Amino acid sequence: MTSMSRAVRLTVAQALVRFLSVQYTERDGVRQRLIGATWGIFGHGNVAGIGQALVEYADAMPYHQGRNEQAMVHAAVGYARQSNRLSTHAVTTSIGPGATNLVTGAALATINHLPVLLLPGDVFAARPADPVLQQLEVPYAGDVSVNDTLRPVSRYFDRITRPEALIPSALQAMRVLTDPVETGAVTLALPQDVQAEAYDWPEAFFAERVWTVRRPGPDPVELAEAVRAIRAASRPLVVAGGGVHHSRAEDALAEFAETTGIPVAATQAGKGSLRWDHPQDVGGIGHTGTATADELARTADLVIGVGTRYTDFTTASNTLFENPGVRFLNLNIAPYDGHKLAGMPLVADARSCLQELSEALEMHGHRVAETYVAEYSEDKERWEQRVDTCYEADEPDVRPTQPQVIGALDALVDESDIIINAAGSLPGDLHKLWRARSWDQYHLEYGYSCMGYEIPAAIGVKLAAPDRPVWALVGDGTYLMMPTEIVTAVQEGIAIKILLVQNHGYASIGGLSEQVGGERFGTAYRFPAWGSPRTESGRGTYTGAPLPVDLAANAASLGMRVLRARTVAELRAALAEARAADTPTCVYVETETADTVSGAPPAQAWWDVPVAETATRASAVKARELYERHVSTRRRHL
Repeated sequence: MTSMSRAVRLTVAQALVRFLSVQYTERDGVRQRLIGATWGIFGHGNVAGIGQALVEYADAMPYHQGRNEQAMVHAAVGYARQSNRLSTHAVTTSIGPGATNLVTGAALATINHLPVLLLPGDVFAARPADPVLQQLEVPYAGDVSVNDTLRPVSRYFDRITRPEALIPSALQAMRVLTDPVETGAVTLALPQDVQAEAYDWPEAFFAERVWTVRRPGPDPVELAEAVRAIRAASRPLVVAGGGVHHSRAEDALAEFAETTGIPVAATQAGKGSLRWDHPQDVGGIGHTGTATADELARTADLVIGVGTRYTDFTTASNTLFENPGVRFLNLNIAPYDGHKLAGMPLVADARSCLQELSEALEMHGHRVAETYVAEYSEDKERWEQRVDTCYEADEPDVRPTQPQVIGALDALVDESDIIINAAGSLPGDLHKLWRARSWDQYHLEYGYSCMGYEIPAAIGVKLAAPDRPVWALVGDGTYLMMPTEIVTAVQEGIAIKILLVQNHGYASIGGLSEQVGGERFGTAYRFPAWGSPRTESGRGTYTGAPLPVDLAANAASLGMRVLRARTVAELRAALAEARAADTPTCVYVETETADTVSGAPPAQAWWDVPVAETATRASAVKARELYERHVSTRRRHL
């Protein structure tokens, strides 16, 4: 630093918070703050550093108090997704278990390509005493701490062991957070002594900085090849993934579909890319998809993936796309995903590229045959009749099925409502049945399918969309994983709505267990068959009476208003009351138990879960026979 340079003397933590408060993103001429707030739980690893800095700059950096470190990440991720990845939150923790609790949330963020900034405390850089409280001693490496568990689940990781190292590291962190290809969890591990150390910072480090989120267009050669491939196809099908939403390409996709007549199926992340009643929308695809979409996939000669990663749920573990001559055209901003399934890559921003594709195809007057349009339109109508049947409740005074619970909510909401879910049996039913009315109504985290995501994510979404009804749909298994942030919602008056479905166990895994010969072992929330949990003989069968657990009372004990619904009629009334509420409200409903059928249509495509190759029990033997038949249909797309 020259004598002419102006400097500001701050601690590392103060400098970081001040720096974060002046970072912005800009896309399509709209600017917004990159780090909208910081979540934190304080301990000896961050209370004197980041904690003090947040007090110092309370007017510049909003703060939210969390109860569980993983949940804080989920809240930040929910906020980031609702903000189209243009804004996110930071999360600060102490060292030790506070830091390692971040790992699950970081994995979720990175797998789903959603930005979040993690600021875990770390052990002393100067090592005045070794070991310190909560330090992991590694005999072969002196520079390893528990924070290194975050390396594989972070898109960028750095440990700031000297004050001046913060400058390049903070800039790299912002670059990754705002890169539509690279984004995910970013971790800056902060040794507690370094956090509190003062340094003379260049004033320019604290100048407002704008990170432009690019919309790269397609390469002309790739675009021309894509146009030729689409014009040559007789049964093309679009698979819309989460990239459609990240790019805000919904209108461009609708124009493309209307211009060409090509049907659009959606992954869990892509559902809502078209409204459910759009003529070209054929619903979810893959293992949890609709019969309409999956039958089209089986006969498609060109699959046009838009912003999708082609997970095994989407491809039915590479058994879905059966046409011997099927080809893949992959429009994706990430080259890695653009080349999947040996496809023709079309590497570009989804919105920019769809607009150019539409213009090129319209210029050629290209449209699929009307017989193809009539075929999928008739199939779509038949599927919607099946949805109506699942939703119907002829006897409103009886306990509802899970599809009837979904149907009651579906009948109540409008395009302003947002529903959030992640794990259990609900994602499959929702992907098949839910009628998405707006681009962001359907918020399913199914990249990591993380139990416990829903409630904290709903808080993050509500912070990003304060004027809209936000619903967290949770089963009893998910609720028991992470109800803690109910306290946060109550404390801050964040009026989320929880729809809590009690079916006494892990319904989804129970059904899967039965299919693969596991006989629902260990999946029900019940006493052992003999009635005493202390008896050793037969432990693990859990086929006795349901546990006397009252989750509604638990939610109420955390400060939430709870409405109990015993019947379909009571459920409808409770949902309407919750929707109108301006305080955090939970609707509790008990459905059939976890070892009974939910009533939704069965899977329309396979999913590969390996079955025991040798077994003596008849259920496993039969499951293996069926498994081998399915495996024989799997193919490599080369």
